[in-house]
Amino acid sequence: MTFKFAHNNLNVLDLQKSLDFYDQALGLKETRRINSPDKSFTLVFLSDGVTPHKLELTYLRDRKEKYKLGDNEFHLAFTASDYAGAHAQHKAMDCICYENEKMGIYFIEDPDGYWLEILPNKR
Repeated sequence: MTFKFAHNNLNVLDLQKSLDFYDQALGLKETRRINSPDKSFTLVFLSDGVTPHKLELTYLRDRKEKYKLGDNEFHLAFTASDYAGAHAQHKAMDCICYENEKMGIYFIEDPDGYWLEILPNKR
């Protein structure tokens, strides 16, 4: 028996705001959407267009309070083919929340407070 990654999920408060962020910050595009029959939730799958891995955004219609992310010790990581260009773009978006210049990495924060690690393409 073997297993392979399918997707990661993040719950979001404002679906459109999150879709705009992930498109602008990381170029992720919607590939699939599932609306529950009663419209209580929506699942949107995003793709980088290169790998088969997907990011699933879950929007719960009746959720009004922010998600409690605890210590937020988990994260997703992305490589950037143009690390300097990505850094400049994210700085202009004012979404960089942590930088470790010694390690050559930084993190951006999405609208719900999730951290996303940005790495150079080749390490």
